Amino acid sequence: MAANTCTSRSVGAQCNTAQRENTLGNGSRRTNSCVIETFLVIKFFFFSFSFSCGFSISLLYTLWFLGTMLGFGLNPVHLAVLAFILFSPVCLGIRSFPGRDVAGGDYGYEGFFRFAEAPDYRNGEECPAKGHKGYVSSCDPSLVHIAMTLDSEYLRGSIAAVHSILRHSSCPENVFFHFIAAEFDPASPRVLTQLVRSTFPSLNFKVYIFREDTVINLISSSIRSALENPLNYARNYLGDILDPCVERVIYIDSDLVVVDDIRKLWNITLTESRVIGAPEYCHAVFEKYFTDEFWSDSVLPRVFDSRKPCYFNTGVMVMDLVRWRKGNYRRKIENWMELQRRRRIYELGSLPPFLLVFAGNVEAIDHRWNQHGLGGDNVKGSCRPLHPGPVSLLHWSGKGKPWSRLDARKPCPVDHLWEPYDLYKPHRNHRLNHQQMLLSASSSTLVGYSNYFI
Repeated sequence: MAANTCTSRSVGAQCNTAQRENTLGNGSRRTNSCVIETFLVIKFFFFSFSFSCGFSISLLYTLWFLGTMLGFGLNPVHLAVLAFILFSPVCLGIRSFPGRDVAGGDYGYEGFFRFAEAPDYRNGEECPAKGHKGYVSSCDPSLVHIAMTLDSEYLRGSIAAVHSILRHSSCPENVFFHFIAAEFDPASPRVLTQLVRSTFPSLNFKVYIFREDTVINLISSSIRSALENPLNYARNYLGDILDPCVERVIYIDSDLVVVDDIRKLWNITLTESRVIGAPEYCHAVFEKYFTDEFWSDSVLPRVFDSRKPCYFNTGVMVMDLVRWRKGNYRRKIENWMELQRRRRIYELGSLPPFLLVFAGNVEAIDHRWNQHGLGGDNVKGSCRPLHPGPVSLLHWSGKGKPWSRLDARKPCPVDHLWEPYDLYKPHRNHRLNHQQMLLSASSSTLVGYSNYFI
């Protein structure tokens, strides 16, 4: 009996010669104690890995088990080696990716760090005092709050917009930026956070991650795919995303530059309990923003019965977040988006729900604060001239973007007005390494419809 027993020291190694000869002499009894003990060890190994490595390891283990039981003579050592070779990249967390970095799509990290550091704009003596010992809280009542989106596609425009605001602000250190980043953008929110820090070292800001599942099921197709980006709808949720202490915010698009002191826009009064202020364009054909399905309905057009609706561009808005939250306007906008999913009542993405809720009840702001349409229409993006009158804000709404046309060496005349604020430097070695980026980015904290990085 002793010859048929392996000691505990022989498990996973080899039995002695006598034991092996005895086993070979009894070929029909493959389930001797040595094989059984080895089977138990290998079983535990494969069973444990099957949880982390998925279906492939479990399948290999099953084949070995059946082969052993049916007497096919499968060598467990060979199978273990084969498993390690085939599946160790999965089990050990080694993954291969296409020829692009996580941070930058086809650009890689290098493409996202080719921005020059902006000048260090400082307050004048007449500006309100900053927070205690230089720390600026988003709840500081002296701040001008600006919200805008931040993603890889419009990154160059966003940086130029920030630069223009700081350059013309009388109190740049009292401007606080709230950047809303896409959840699944090729450039992660951590990368974008570090990018903003490196380009504007003294900027007061937060980066929030907009949870796309908040709105993805409410979005319908549009005449231009860019209008379907979930990030376009982040402005609907500013009352939920931003700190409750933020009572007013200026929302701006990423394809514009400000050529005046932003505090002038901030100080505009919203009268008669109005929730938003924006330049209105009552000469525009309002009917074109909605489909025949909408206008032919016996009930839907009545939403405008008690007001005189005028078109306004949602790319520049002063928003009273106290009134917004109290009136639950986020939900009112969502109601129209839900109806749009069932019935095709409009075509232009995130704009029509705002018109349905607010048109005719907007605080009219001087047109100088949104010289929009400089990007042409939503199809061709052809060149357009400036509107008559003074200008405080230039807005390239439409398909054509100044950075794209300048790079293609086919700029429109107005694109040269954007160029002085462009910090993009494609041929300069201005980059951060991956490790530095990860070390400097802080962890995220759940906030309503978003996560944010401090």
